[in-house]
Amino acid sequence: MNSTIYKMGFWSGVIAFAATVAYCIVQLFQLYDVFTYPTDEQLIYGISLCIVIPFILEILSLYYITPDEKKFWSHAALIFTILYAVFVSANYVVQLATVIPSTLAGSLNEVRILQQTPHSLFWNFDALGYIFMGLATGSAIPVFERNGFQRWVRISFIANACVTPLIGIVYFYPIYSYNLLFLGFPWAITAPLSMLLLAIMFRKKIADTEEIREMHVKSKPMQLK
Repeated sequence: MNSTIYKMGFWSGVIAFAATVAYCIVQLFQLYDVFTYPTDEQLIYGISLCIVIPFILEILSLYYITPDEKKFWSHAALIFTILYAVFVSANYVVQLATVIPSTLAGSLNEVRILQQTPHSLFWNFDALGYIFMGLATGSAIPVFERNGFQRWVRISFIANACVTPLIGIVYFYPIYSYNLLFLGFPWAITAPLSMLLLAIMFRKKIADTEEIREMHVKSKPMQLK
């Protein structure tokens, strides 16, 4: 296996993990009014957007290293990841490039239908995005072995998939409140943890590849000059 894929999986996973942790921190700051508008929303949507591409590349790397007999599951995970990316990217770009500038210009009424508020169009886009992320981690579960370090990656993916129904409740419960938002707090642990452990798995594969390469070099007979 080309070590470039392992390196891509590792670094994209690290970036996705860091961006997700940063998002969770900013979300808490927003709840406690640490930032004011528009800084709070710019940070929320901007950092959330930083999760998208690294997460796609991490799951794409997983697809390429998956044995053929398990590739169906990593392929399904990749498809759900793409669906996640489409929905959340559409939302974040619209909020950053259209809604916030219009609000600052005093013309929010012209684009109010695009504003992400509870149970609005782009609220549902955001909900579908994170539900598809959960389905992506759920689909990838059979890819991992039940022993060694992969066992821990598998457990983290199971945990994140199990949180997905809570995300659905937070977004689709008829009456939204900040207290309801805390129901989805486990995601702030399971999502970054699954990204990080998958990244570490790639790092271990890089080390294994380098070790095999060194053994191969040492086993070559010395040539007389």
